[in-house]
Amino acid sequence: MWFIFQWSKVGIFIKIHHKIYRSEELLFLFQKKSLIFNPKFSLHKNIIIMKKNCLLIALLLLAICTTAQELKKLGLEDVIAGGKNYRNFIPENKNIKFLGDADALVLNESDSVFLMLDKNEKTLLFSLVEINLLLKNKGLSEIKSLWSIEWIDNELFWFNNEHGIVVINTAHKSIEYHIDFPEEARNIDFNHKAQSVVYTNNYNLYVAQRDMLPKLVAEGSENGIVLGESVHRSEFGIIKGIFWAPTGNLFAFYRMDETMVTNYPLVNINTRVAEVENIKYPMAGMKSHEVTLGVYDMATGTVVYMNTGEPKEKYLTNISWSGDDKNILIAELNRGQDDMKLNIYNSKTGEWIKTLFEEKSDTWVEPENPALFIPSSPARFIWQSERDGFNHLYIYDLDKGFVKQLTKGNWVVTNVLGFDEKNKAVFFEGTKDGGVLTRNLYQVALGNGKITRITNGEGTHNTTLSASGSKAIDVFSNTDTPREIKVIDIKSKSAKVLHQAKNPFEGYEKGKIVMDTLLSADGKTDLYSRMILPPNFDAAKKYPVVVYVYGGPHAQLVQNSWLGAARLWQLYMAQQGYIAFTMDNRGTPYRGCDFEKVIHRQLGEAEAADQMEGIKYLKALPYVDVDRIGVHGWSYGGFMTINLMEKYPDIFKVGVAGGPVTDWKYYEIMYGERYMDTPDENKQGYLNSNLNERTKDIQGRLLVIHGAIDPTVVWQHSLDFLEHCIKSRKQVDYFVYPRHEHNVLGPDRVHLMEKVTNYFKDFL
Repeated sequence: MWFIFQWSKVGIFIKIHHKIYRSEELLFLFQKKSLIFNPKFSLHKNIIIMKKNCLLIALLLLAICTTAQELKKLGLEDVIAGGKNYRNFIPENKNIKFLGDADALVLNESDSVFLMLDKNEKTLLFSLVEINLLLKNKGLSEIKSLWSIEWIDNELFWFNNEHGIVVINTAHKSIEYHIDFPEEARNIDFNHKAQSVVYTNNYNLYVAQRDMLPKLVAEGSENGIVLGESVHRSEFGIIKGIFWAPTGNLFAFYRMDETMVTNYPLVNINTRVAEVENIKYPMAGMKSHEVTLGVYDMATGTVVYMNTGEPKEKYLTNISWSGDDKNILIAELNRGQDDMKLNIYNSKTGEWIKTLFEEKSDTWVEPENPALFIPSSPARFIWQSERDGFNHLYIYDLDKGFVKQLTKGNWVVTNVLGFDEKNKAVFFEGTKDGGVLTRNLYQVALGNGKITRITNGEGTHNTTLSASGSKAIDVFSNTDTPREIKVIDIKSKSAKVLHQAKNPFEGYEKGKIVMDTLLSADGKTDLYSRMILPPNFDAAKKYPVVVYVYGGPHAQLVQNSWLGAARLWQLYMAQQGYIAFTMDNRGTPYRGCDFEKVIHRQLGEAEAADQMEGIKYLKALPYVDVDRIGVHGWSYGGFMTINLMEKYPDIFKVGVAGGPVTDWKYYEIMYGERYMDTPDENKQGYLNSNLNERTKDIQGRLLVIHGAIDPTVVWQHSLDFLEHCIKSRKQVDYFVYPRHEHNVLGPDRVHLMEKVTNYFKDFL
């Protein structure tokens, strides 16, 4: 028989002229134009014969389809952080750093650290076994991994073994020294110049120096005196509460008095009788905490507090030291967050010296980056500001004040890395070339402001600068490149590839990613979107859509990085037959003040209007099922999900809102008052953005999810929302994660996303 079709448990086989082909082989041969059904005829004639024989065509198509179907499918355990296989689908990374203050490269593989000479050439420096043997011989606790070591210079590195700081000398293969601290210690901050560790324990602040007993720095209290921690609920770029002076002779620390802030009850259900666990939660318009800044002198053991004066309800942000230790700079922001003063204090006496400059706005001022002093000029520093409408760099002098603006244009600086060896230039990442979806590394001359682009390749470059400023490690990705790591020679701009990650989805179904540009609701501004089409997409079919939304400040969801910065869950939903869509509306970051501040005093208005431009775009596509559009988001995205379902009830059939803000008067002062002012100052704005007042407008199927001990968007938000739904006779679905905070993390996150996924499958 000339052509035989056979089905087997292990595949489809086709017999042609006494030779058996598996379907994949047949497809391969056909694609290569080397399949000859009759050796007497040309391929063209064979194709004509095939056209006359519908059975042959059907069998060949079946073989092709079967081959395509053999691509693996993703599961929730593959795409959700906390899932068993999640790490398998993150592009392989290499922990490559500079060797301390040298330009040499080290590769950290967790159980071994290598000197890296080239992509395929490395020399072992030391292993985990060797380090643990040193620890064991000293009677110190061993470590499970070398992943978190930090280099001091090209010979010394340190790590925290959970009982102390250990400093290793690689040249002598010995423990240089170690500093112990209690197991209960928190907020641990190590300084090698001082050979000291600052930490908190039982509300108090301590410093432990090498070969000395710990000393009490200041006393805190259980009822609301907090020391050495991040303050102002970690807004304004604040991530810690201890700040070492350049010499290591002094350190500054935050002291936060929360005694006047209202207790907010969280409930611990894991006791026989549930217990109240109070937190301090300053709600918009209510009493805030009061912060001061202390300075501890290592030589004298004394503390001096900066005389920041009245009013006490203000924000002390972006702490920095002058290069000579003499002065402390504090960006002080009024509670209304529209007036910032950069004040200078004498670090020895605590006395105010002067206000170097002031920034005001009719919306808000949000300092997020401390002064960066130029090493060779201890009185001069780089300051980041949005004063001209975009985040740019400015040079200031402690004595002379303003020197000049260093960068300018309709783009933003996103990160400042450091200086070159001669302190003639500063390096930064920004959106100057390629727009908001990209990041590149640049060098700007301090003298004439000339900007030079260092990185190549359109996409996202995350870079690390060597201490000398002559080399940079560039971690690059774009929509088609999972991860590429290079080391760049700054002077020559030549680059050497150190690592190229494989596509982790090879052999798996993955939908096509479509990046597009839309217009904002006011018709003036570009908005960027990302759409993931189902695998084996057929434009003749109709597909449901799941919109994933955040929409608030400080979060960019669409970027020219791997997968367009999509969450892996969106790939999974596309695989399930949905179009996964996301768009960044006005109010999101890196677009300048006009774009970002349009939301002031009216949260949810411009954002929702822009999201509807995304919906118009979707509805214009012939393959979108306009009757099956769903929306999902968390936190601000939870607020946006309900907001959209209430404002446009005829559009969204299904929504899942996680951790949603439903009434901004229940939200914290720092974030809430920046964007909305106080409830008394902006009564109409608070009313318009109150989701509880519009529950009667909901038509679609809505699931609300909340963590019961959420300290960020407190449980009261969704509970109040439910009460209003009951009063307006609206049925909504609800699910609570009893002992989870704002985000459901760990293995339970798979449970969460299974619930979200099933909700769309069941009702969309």
